Amino acid sequence: MLEGLVSTLTIDGWVVALLAYAAGSIGSLICLRNARLARLFSVVFGVAGGLIQVWVSLATVLEGSSVAWSTPSGVPLLDIGMRLDPLSAIFTLALGVVAIAVSIYSFGYTSALTGSRAAILGFFFNLQLLSLSLVFTASNAFFFLIAWEVMALSAYCLLSFEHRREETRDAGILFFVMSHVGTGFLIVGFLVLHSMSGSFEFAKFHVTPAPLQYAVLFSVFLFGFGVKAGIVPLHIWLPAAHPVAPSNVSALMSGIVVKTGIYGLMRVYFDFLGTPPLWAAMVILAAGLGSGLLGVLYALMEKDLKRLLAYSTIENVGIILMGLGASLFFQSISKPALAALALIGALAHIVNHAMFKTLLFLGAGSVLHGTGTRDMERMGGLIRRMPATALLFLIGAVAISGLPPLNGFVGEWFTYQAFLAGFGSTPALTKLIFPVAGSLLALTGALAATAFVKAFGISFLALPRSSEAEHAHESHWTMLAGMGIPAVSCLVLGIGATWLLPALDSVTGQLVGFRPSASFVSSNGLVLASAALRGGTVSTAMIAIWLILLSAGAVLIGFAGFRRANRRAGSTWDCGLPGLTAENEYTATAFSKPLRMIFAALYQPKREIQQQFDVSPYYPKSILFESEVEQTFESRLYQPLKEKVLERAKRFRAIQAGSIHAYLAYIFLTLVILLLFGARP
Repeated sequence: MLEGLVSTLTIDGWVVALLAYAAGSIGSLICLRNARLARLFSVVFGVAGGLIQVWVSLATVLEGSSVAWSTPSGVPLLDIGMRLDPLSAIFTLALGVVAIAVSIYSFGYTSALTGSRAAILGFFFNLQLLSLSLVFTASNAFFFLIAWEVMALSAYCLLSFEHRREETRDAGILFFVMSHVGTGFLIVGFLVLHSMSGSFEFAKFHVTPAPLQYAVLFSVFLFGFGVKAGIVPLHIWLPAAHPVAPSNVSALMSGIVVKTGIYGLMRVYFDFLGTPPLWAAMVILAAGLGSGLLGVLYALMEKDLKRLLAYSTIENVGIILMGLGASLFFQSISKPALAALALIGALAHIVNHAMFKTLLFLGAGSVLHGTGTRDMERMGGLIRRMPATALLFLIGAVAISGLPPLNGFVGEWFTYQAFLAGFGSTPALTKLIFPVAGSLLALTGALAATAFVKAFGISFLALPRSSEAEHAHESHWTMLAGMGIPAVSCLVLGIGATWLLPALDSVTGQLVGFRPSASFVSSNGLVLASAALRGGTVSTAMIAIWLILLSAGAVLIGFAGFRRANRRAGSTWDCGLPGLTAENEYTATAFSKPLRMIFAALYQPKREIQQQFDVSPYYPKSILFESEVEQTFESRLYQPLKEKVLERAKRFRAIQAGSIHAYLAYIFLTLVILLLFGARP
């Protein structure tokens, strides 16, 4: 009876959360002529829906239970069915926290919007939250695809919000096209699953495909979900979309929308298709390694702060795929404990990335709001004018760099441990992939730290390099409060990792049949352990305590010495120059120059130098330097493909003659062909 009561409360709570998002969407639209009231509707119902969603999702994860419910729609093959299980709940838990943070942030961020613009943004924002919730809980293929399409269309409308700019329209069209190509692959995959199971219900999709069927399903779902996840080379919409989208939308898209692709891959590969062949695991692992390394390498070259964060999202998707690939690998050789270890790394990074990437995009939005520019070359010195934003952005930068004791360290540490354990526990030459993968993950982590030293240092430190940076202003308190929620989450998920890890037991138990937290936590819940032979141990809580003690000691010693010393104020040493100016600073381009030279084969850098002379060619009056790197996938893959498609499309213009008689003939011929094929026994 108690279990039934819990299930009823879970269902009721979930329905209320969905209704809250729907009310926020409709309420915003009703207040079309009152921008402030529309913003208020969007925020209040977004926060309410997020809070209820967090409560329901957390209860589901902790209990390890699953609840399902459905309602007939009256349409054949389409039942409005939902199922909240531990896998879904992990994603909806992250969605709820992000929804709360971004909703609060949006109230201040959209304060300049007038007229109907605030209402339209609020409508599509809450519609996005609603559709994301349905994507994560849909239990019917038709219903899933409808929710998936609503999610894609609302995301398109959100990122195209500033549609008057050509750059925005181009990015929106690219996202729209890529999304629908991916959806086409998903439709094929679900039709194949239907042909094998005789149903469109997810519960009936637990099949054992033949090798050829598995290859087809693996491929179409990898392409279909890989587009949303931003897997290289399907990633090109991400660096195009994020810079032009409103920053609150970028935070939601990078924190959660990208995760819908990861959710789809996990649902299919772990839940539907059973034990994978070894080659499939190797493909996922290779895709993760490639996405992680290439994503961070392109991030390092960016001077646009939001494009840097977009490429960083690709890198972190790669890290998640590394964990998933390793987990599938261990499943294929029947090692459930190691599969759970790798899966823990992926799951932790899914949640952690949602937190710190939301924080970083909201921070970038505050910088854009305060300076009016995304160009890091025009920033500098913002820590003096935006101290709260600088502190919060620094927390996100440390977390995404994978440094303890913050949360980004935890998922990467478990992934490292899985790679180390895999080398000593796998047969034949396949074990060699793990030291290679571990080395590339280490390189990716080091480059990510470099990228965010650049992002924070160039943007917030030194002197202002433009009038925009000189006159920057701190963000509205609601924007800072919205950023504070994921910042606190980064601290809690990092320092409290040993206490929060058991919450993932229900997910690993569902997907790989092993609950590992008892062997992954030791010393009364203070130490993380990999439970593998010669595995490592670490305590984020103790690291945090030592950091606090050392910092406090240094502050006390410095304060005591400062009070006793004779103080004299003087100018900063300027190397004998007349005085330090912004021209003496490192720029984003200069910071990344060494790596641009090392990886020149990938970047194919191009530069142009123009000099202006006054009297003598030996004494230039001014020097203009421009440098850019080639976007390899766009120029070498997609641009030629686009040209070939357009060339082929021109040949079909002949059938578009503008004649009604020709069009009637086409219809007649189509009907004849359908009748001929339909008449066959």
